[in-house]
Amino acid sequence: MAGAIDLDQLTAVQAAAEIRAGRITSRALTAAALARAKELAHLNAFITLDEVGAMAAAEAFDAAGGAQAGKPLGGVPIVIKDNIEVAGLPSTAGTPALKAYVPRADAPVAAKLREAGAIIIGKTNMHELAFGISGYNGAFKTGSEFGVRNAYDARKIAGGSSSGTGAAIGARIVTAGLGTDTGGSVRVPCAVNGCASLRPTVGRYPQAGIAPISHTRDTAGPMAATIADVALLDQVVAGGGAIVPLKLAEVRIGVVQSMLANLDADTDAAFRAALDTLKANGVTVIDVVMDGLAEINGQIGFPVALYEAYDDMVAYLAHTGTSLTIEALAQEIASPDVKGTYDGLVIPRKLPAPDGSVVDAKPIYDAAITTARPALQALYRDTFASHRLDALAFPTVPVVAIDSDPESSSLANFGLFIQNTDPGSNAGIPGIQLPIALGASSGLPIGLELDGPAGSDRKLLAIGMAMETLFGRLPPPRR
Repeated sequence: MAGAIDLDQLTAVQAAAEIRAGRITSRALTAAALARAKELAHLNAFITLDEVGAMAAAEAFDAAGGAQAGKPLGGVPIVIKDNIEVAGLPSTAGTPALKAYVPRADAPVAAKLREAGAIIIGKTNMHELAFGISGYNGAFKTGSEFGVRNAYDARKIAGGSSSGTGAAIGARIVTAGLGTDTGGSVRVPCAVNGCASLRPTVGRYPQAGIAPISHTRDTAGPMAATIADVALLDQVVAGGGAIVPLKLAEVRIGVVQSMLANLDADTDAAFRAALDTLKANGVTVIDVVMDGLAEINGQIGFPVALYEAYDDMVAYLAHTGTSLTIEALAQEIASPDVKGTYDGLVIPRKLPAPDGSVVDAKPIYDAAITTARPALQALYRDTFASHRLDALAFPTVPVVAIDSDPESSSLANFGLFIQNTDPGSNAGIPGIQLPIALGASSGLPIGLELDGPAGSDRKLLAIGMAMETLFGRLPPPRR
């Protein structure tokens, strides 16, 4: 039966429906997903592939028959980023010091998916400790070279930090999974691998059982083949009824010109074509100005993440029961970019100064939390309200995937790839990523992001579901 399953075209919604109707079994679909994961081991998408556990869960699902009827993800194989705890599987956060940590319970977000009938086939590779956008992790690999590799071109990065989940979905190993997002980490991998995702409003998803960076900025987020699939996962995790696509003629979108900086030719052309398509189908698109956006955002991003990373990781390590100290964790970090960040900034509680020196982080952090972040949130609220906008639209990342090598983790590349995703992250507002095209010259995926007002997650998904009927799903990677 597995031979009849077309993983290249399947979506999570379709997979659940096919299993419910008895046209395929969970066992066959899970076996097909595991086979493709092993076939594509060179992508380094997995840290742990749980063949035995996944097949046992799929067979148990099939054997239960009618007792499992109605579960929204019944029998559908998924993946979970390796900083989100899954009972009985190592939870490494992509770093060597945690490779032997095996939690006894699922993180609440993983538990919700399992309760909905999902089959967890493995834990996905990631930028080490979630501190980066390239996915070039020097600690774990299943292929011949390090770095999670792009589903469309294995010479390129898979984005980060939810690199393996993005690559696994883009490569059509599975139709859905979970990542986490601090400054762009579910949206960047989906943009460069041709899949869809939601960064929820901060606080909407439970964060227990997830290795952190920043309690102010972190959130788990669903990643999937389509926005309709993302909406299904969101419904499972956050509750609420089924989401219905919004009528595009009712949608008002703003475009901030400063978010169109540094675009490569493929991204610029694809984004402008997407706007033309949206306008032709009734969407109102207006130019808006957000004075001081980059300046205010710059006062929040690194100060908050780097300062909170210390206390939040200390608390998480205590939760693991491993007796591991943050100093011992840092000693074993394998990726030079993350090692430098931990040793030079996180552990000494310092921040870089404009003159190249480092300064005490506490007063800068305090100003970020008490002054800059409220100002950024007010700027977004005022922009949405004054222009009566449902969302802001922009290219998720300014460029297509770059070469995967140690240089891909440079600070300059980090800043470029989160240029557009970071401000909404710092404001705590929701954002969706949807694929819009393969680049005309590169042949690599390009994504469009919509950021909406705080709490508008379901409306954003309804808009995204309507838009993806226009753009369609990207062709699968060539094999």
